[in-house]
This record gives sequence, C-alpha cells and structure tokens, in this order.
Amino acid sequence: MFAWKQSPSCIALLVLPLALLALATVVFYPRDFGLPLTFTSCGSSSSSAGGISAAPVQPEFRLLVGIITRPEYYERRHLLRMVYSLQQADNNFAAHVDVRFVFCNLSTEEQAVFVALEIMCYDDIIILNCTENMDNGKTYNYFSSLPTLFDGDAKYDYVMKTDDDAFFRLPSLIESLRDKPRSDVYYGLQMPCDKENFFPFPPFMSGWVHLVVGPGGVDRHIRDGAAGYNRAGGYVDGEVAEHGGPGQQQVRQRPAMYDYRGTSPATCFRHDFVPETIAVHHLIDNARWTEALTYFNFTKGLKSSKQYHIPDFFFFLRKKIQDFSFG
Repeated sequence: MFAWKQSPSCIALLVLPLALLALATVVFYPRDFGLPLTFTSCGSSSSSAGGISAAPVQPEFRLLVGIITRPEYYERRHLLRMVYSLQQADNNFAAHVDVRFVFCNLSTEEQAVFVALEIMCYDDIIILNCTENMDNGKTYNYFSSLPTLFDGDAKYDYVMKTDDDAFFRLPSLIESLRDKPRSDVYYGLQMPCDKENFFPFPPFMSGWVHLVVGPGGVDRHIRDGAAGYNRAGGYVDGEVAEHGGPGQQQVRQRPAMYDYRGTSPATCFRHDFVPETIAVHHLIDNARWTEALTYFNFTKGLKSSKQYHIPDFFFFLRKKIQDFSFG
C-alpha cells in the first residue's frame, strides 16, 4: 500500500489556505464570532473624563469652556466637536481645557433620544433646569449652577461662556491666559468698544464671550449678584457678570476677538480675519465656517490617501478671502 510521506512543506501547504480562510471569515463576519467591529468608538477620543478635553500632566491652569446652544442643534455640535478635538489632538497645551455644550431642559421625544445618545457617546453636555431662552437668564443659570455641578470635582481656574457660532483658536486662547491672575479676572470683548458709551449701564463684556475665575469666583461674581439680576427682570447675557460684581482686572481682547464682517462695514468689534485671532463670532452658517476654517488653514493636517480625493480649491478660496480682506 502506498504511504504518502507528510513532509513539513506539504503540511504547510495544506494548513496555510485553511488559516487564510479562517482569518478572512473572522475579519468580514465578526458578529458571527461575537467580536467587535473595527469602527472608531465614541469613547476613543482624547477625553480623559468625558467630553472634549486636553489634559497635560501638570497643567498651568484649568479652563472650562461652556458653549451655549440649543438641544436641537445636533449638526452644529458635531462640527464644534471636530473643530475643538482636532485642535487638542494636534497641540501640546500648557492648560487643561474642557469643552461642554450647555442648554436648558429637553422638550421633545426626539431631543430626549438624540441627546441621550450624545451623552452616552461623548459625555460633554450640561442640561440646565430652565426653559430654553436666549436673553432671559440662561447664562445666569449656567454660571450660577457651576459651583454645585463641579463641587468637589473639577477645580477650574477659569470658566468661560461662549456661543455655538463662535470659533476659538485654543492655542491662542490659552496663551492669552497664561500670565493672567487666577482671581478677579473679567475677560472678553468689552462693549461698547469705542470711546463713547451709549448704554444706560457701565461697559460690559460682549455676550458671546466672557470669562471669569473658577467656581469660587463665580460665587462672588454671579451668585452674589442674583438679587440685582432678578430685580432687573433679566439681563442680556453679556451683562450678567458685570452686574454680579465685575472683576478688578478687566482683560479686553480687542482686536483678537471680533465678529465676522462679511460685507458689513468694519467697526471696532467687527472686522476681517486677522492672524492674531483668538476668537471670531457670528459664524451663523456653514459658508461662514468654511471661510474661517479655510483662512486659518485648519485642514492642513489632512494626509493623502487612495481612499478619498479632496478637490484642490482651498488655495483659491484662501486667496479670495485675503484679496477681500486687503482690497
């Protein structure tokens, strides 16, 4: 009877195809084997404790950025998460920065489901116990809630309020705060920004961005001013910190903070993009966000790949913006 000699090379030839078949089956049909899919998961961001965070080993200071928005603005939050997480991934910050989205109570079943998914995925949302509004106490509710929300938890040196149509360049923001004191600071774009004050109250920081010291400072700046706030029946949000007790050191960030100009006349608070920008406001639609992100060359880190092709119009759009700015 003929006996086949099973040499090592013959065994390898038999086993190798079977191994490749098994590997392909596991890769393309992972659910059949109880294995996870290879998509990037929600929890794989740079966050150390939920949300968008940048946390050096020994930060010089801790900053909370609260973005005032509305529950139904899902697309805008998605854009902002990309904008801020990419900045934190590409920079070695000297500070710990947490970015959180802030809005009032949910009012629809859709919001309850979609926002719950966002919280499960990103854990970067603060829901205040209030009815959704713009200038009827929402900012006050945000600031006044912070000492309770973060009591015994994160100890922030600074807390900030901004809007969802504002774009911050985080490295510039952090650099502007590194030499500032950790107490009695009231920071932002002062209004009015020209010499004459047309308002019936003292100058204040523009509602779309202002920063004060951490929760202890919030107690003094905001909560101690609650009686005055309530008597007035509600301030425009930029006035809350001013009426709650302005800091001894007012840090005015003009012209590095400003409104988007577009075709409007230039003013002390609204002008063209500038290289030293800390923040630009009033990016109310995707077209304006495209202009801003293009001017600051935000997609420069995009790597070439066979898997996608991005049209090469960014150079021409940047040139158009620069020609408009200096024309």
